[in-house]
Amino acid sequence: MQYAIAAAPSWWSRLLARVSGTEGGAVVRELRPSARVTPYDGGPPTLTELYRARRLDMVRLALFLVDDLHTAEDVVQDAFAALCRAYGTSLDGLQDPGAYLHTAVVNAARSVLRRRRTARGYTPPHQPASAPVDEGLLLAEEHRHVLDALARLTARQREVLVLRYWSELTEAQIAQTLGLSRGTVKSTASRALDALEKRLEAFR
Repeated sequence: MQYAIAAAPSWWSRLLARVSGTEGGAVVRELRPSARVTPYDGGPPTLTELYRARRLDMVRLALFLVDDLHTAEDVVQDAFAALCRAYGTSLDGLQDPGAYLHTAVVNAARSVLRRRRTARGYTPPHQPASAPVDEGLLLAEEHRHVLDALARLTARQREVLVLRYWSELTEAQIAQTLGLSRGTVKSTASRALDALEKRLEAFR
């Protein structure tokens, strides 16, 4: 399965510039969500329409949280299954499918990480079955360094940064998705960025 790579700067490239000293004029190759404009033909989407429009974006989001492509795909499948159980295929009564989907993916990723931590008590450390990120992304060394540093943050710090810089959610939307206050989101993001800067010093 292919995950498209784009060259246009975005919040992700701004994160790279913030923590890795990337020059403002440099073009950073990156993964980028493909459905900023919801491609529905008017009215609320059905489950099928939402799946077609957002699945790849959600897999990319989950990938940053669980660092394993196959697991990320499972996380997204679980999120859509939960959405279907709660609202059916017509999504009747669901006012903001995108927000619900973000929350469902984050919660499913948290469940995976909890199971992974439990399993590590009985088995050797988790080794991804395949490359933890898209091969195209690995072409840029600074991406790998940032991803490695992200993986060493706390779960909450990683969630906040990924939702802010990858999914481009506002502080209010992140607070709603994670069940936090806006103040907590803001302070967590600040501490996480500081931690990233310190960790990236080791790569320079």
